[in-house]
Amino acid sequence: MRLTCPLCGERDRREFTYQGAASMLERPSGGDSQAWSDWLHLRDNPAGLTRDLWYHEAGCTAWLVVERDTVTHEIHAVSLVEPQDAD
Repeated sequence: MRLTCPLCGERDRREFTYQGAASMLERPSGGDSQAWSDWLHLRDNPAGLTRDLWYHEAGCTAWLVVERDTVTHEIHAVSLVEPQDAD
């Protein structure tokens, strides 16, 4: 699989580290312990279109959101994680 980094161009998947679903950027607000526990431990495993976090470890060290199909392995979009998303 090849990913196109917005900063470095097309690269082999081995330059990147998969970090999980992009929904991890949507942290719960407040101190509700059940909401935090769910956010940390409950994950979907869908077949089809997903939004994932990837880290360009062997390149520019950018955090990316990759939209891909887990059935066909087709990459639909790659974008940088925006600073406001990472807060």
